[in-house]
Amino acid sequence: MGISHYIKEIGRGARGAKALDRAQAADLFGQVLDGQVTDLEIGAFCVAMRIKGETAEEMCGLLDAVHARMAAIPACAGGQPLIVLPSYNGARKLPVLTPLLALLLAREGLPVLLHGMRTEARRVLASDVLEALDIPALTAPQSIAPGSVAHIGTAVLLPGLARLLAVREVIGLRTPGHSVAKLMNPCAGPALVVSSFTHPEYFDILSGTFATLGAHALLSRGLEGEVAADPRRTPRYDAFIGGTHQLLQDQQPGTAAEVPGLPAEIDVATTAAYTRRVLAGDAPVPPALRQQVEHILHLSRQITAQASS
Repeated sequence: MGISHYIKEIGRGARGAKALDRAQAADLFGQVLDGQVTDLEIGAFCVAMRIKGETAEEMCGLLDAVHARMAAIPACAGGQPLIVLPSYNGARKLPVLTPLLALLLAREGLPVLLHGMRTEARRVLASDVLEALDIPALTAPQSIAPGSVAHIGTAVLLPGLARLLAVREVIGLRTPGHSVAKLMNPCAGPALVVSSFTHPEYFDILSGTFATLGAHALLSRGLEGEVAADPRRTPRYDAFIGGTHQLLQDQQPGTAAEVPGLPAEIDVATTAAYTRRVLAGDAPVPPALRQQVEHILHLSRQITAQASS
């Protein structure tokens, strides 16, 4: 059928554009993911949504389309939630700490899945660091054992989403696919999605999305687009358990001038070596990451208790 009639609604500029309802957003995005639209339509859709901005209802529709098509990771045993860490930005100025966060969580006995792909050519990705730590990428969805870390490429979970994310290399702009990828739950059972935002205006959209979907999620300001906490700051943490909001912690003022042990270089080998040193106790765990781990452990216990009640 095509999506031109939707583009007419969302493509009228920042003031004239109309938001789609949830069913319309799901239909539009489903056609994009299924490869039923032209490259021109995809480009128009991406630019129109970039100018207009997504609403929470539209985000729910986009996620409906994704979840209906995704190859799901099997549920974890005993109602334990899978900890989901989306990673699509990588390192820009500071080392990417998402692999360290994942391994710290696994050390606490949690099953952890990192998913992502390269959307900017020069970034060092979390998956690169995990490979350097001898953790190979999954080639197909499989159950994640407690106390272990796995990572999987977006193309394995949903090829259509990976194709959309790759559009960034052509148009140079973030697409709705980036927002969706950071919110989706790739698990067939309970999962805690650790999500982040960079611009304050996204907080209300993400909060509304998690609430409407009844999701389990932890939301905070991330580090250069990654979900791992910035080691120099103490951010605000908002949680959603079954869509119900909890304020876990307010943002604390101040920025540390330096983080003990944190390297200045951001390359894969240096980041992997730093990760090993922290895990071995030869370098301190950044307090911000330790606090983030504690919040995730707390929420995981809540979700497990809810599943068993």
